[in-house]
Amino acid sequence: MACIELPKVKPGRDKPGVMPLDLEMDLKSNMEDSDWFLRKLCGRAADTGLDLNSYGLTAVDVKETGGALEMTPELEELSLSWNSQVGGKLPRVLHTFQQGSKIRTLELVDCALTSQDGVFVGHLLPKLQSLQVFDLSNNRNIGSCLEVIAQGLRSASGLKELKLRSCGLSQKSIRLLDGVFASLDVLRILDLSCNKELGGGFEDVPAQLASLKHLEVLDLHQCSLTAGDVTSLTQIIPLLSNLEELDLSSNRDVGGSSENLLCRLRFLPALKSLLINSCALQSEAFAALADASVYLPALEILNLSWNKCVGGNLELLQQTLHLSRLLRVLRLSSCSLVTEDVVLLASVIQSGHLATLQKLDLSYNDGICDAGWAILCQNLCFLKELTELDISLRPSSSQDCGQWFSHLLCAVTQLPVITEIEMRRWVIPALQERELDCFTQDHQREIRFDHGGFQRAAL
Repeated sequence: MACIELPKVKPGRDKPGVMPLDLEMDLKSNMEDSDWFLRKLCGRAADTGLDLNSYGLTAVDVKETGGALEMTPELEELSLSWNSQVGGKLPRVLHTFQQGSKIRTLELVDCALTSQDGVFVGHLLPKLQSLQVFDLSNNRNIGSCLEVIAQGLRSASGLKELKLRSCGLSQKSIRLLDGVFASLDVLRILDLSCNKELGGGFEDVPAQLASLKHLEVLDLHQCSLTAGDVTSLTQIIPLLSNLEELDLSSNRDVGGSSENLLCRLRFLPALKSLLINSCALQSEAFAALADASVYLPALEILNLSWNKCVGGNLELLQQTLHLSRLLRVLRLSSCSLVTEDVVLLASVIQSGHLATLQKLDLSYNDGICDAGWAILCQNLCFLKELTELDISLRPSSSQDCGQWFSHLLCAVTQLPVITEIEMRRWVIPALQERELDCFTQDHQREIRFDHGGFQRAAL
């Protein structure tokens, strides 16, 4: 237990050397509070891990945390994420970490870290030779001290996960990290997402990124990637043959310059998750993606939402949908889908080629007629593994449900694991609402029909 120094008290006249009773009681209470907090931390620590995520640490708690860490020398996993009081006090908390520390996981997400904290981390990293997981995400001041952190990362040769999401990274940051990648040859996960000033940083720079031969996850969403970035990444990403997850979403300049990159995704046979939503894809880029996706047999998650060029062109993905044996998540929200698109999708579903689908998002596609919804709903019964369906309308829209709603209820009775149906802003006629009420009463399964925005049609 951390030692608590007793205050010096002047001896009283009647009882020399004895402190006043009220001061003694206050001191005892403070000691008990401190002991309780330390015992509480040690109680949360497993043999090798201490998880204080979202623990609401106060400034006093943070002051005592270093003592708790000193009492757990075998600690291998530490998470202090989402505790803003850690910011500015990190050296006080982690000062017990010495050369040869056994720590393997260090997570400091959204801790309001200062640039001084970042400098301390940079100097600390060479002592953490066992470090495998390092997460500094959501600390905006990290970018200003990345040079020191990058220097420290050169010593973290066993690092498998590096997450710097929303850390205020810039173009210069990519140059600094590029000099580190050659030292991180076992890295599996690299997350640089949500750094909006990073755009342009990959232009003619990331030669060492290709050295990450074991990389499985690359997350670059919302990084303001430029056409020049895409040109460089076109040379690099296809060389990452073990890549399983690629997130390029929310980079709107990608849409007009990614044709060559998307075409070369065919060289990533292990790819399981491809997120390219909100990229303003152009027709040529979508066609290139459709051609490449045929060669992705492991694909489980495909998100093309908010790319208007998909509408009217879903047939380009028909062969991929036919060949996909593992697809679990398909998101086509706000893609300007037309009736012909959902009829095609219904045909693929009926043929049994999407039997593994668990989540289907067709929301914000208001151009589909009642006949299209009816055909789709009539064939949903073939998706035996479906758990979530979203067919919500845009926030500014409102439409009457047609007879297809009855087909939807009928299909749901044949879907054994479905739990959630989003249908926001559809107007349900009174007769069909009674059908829904009867369905809810007759079926004891917990299926949540999202009534947000539902309106009762006038009688």
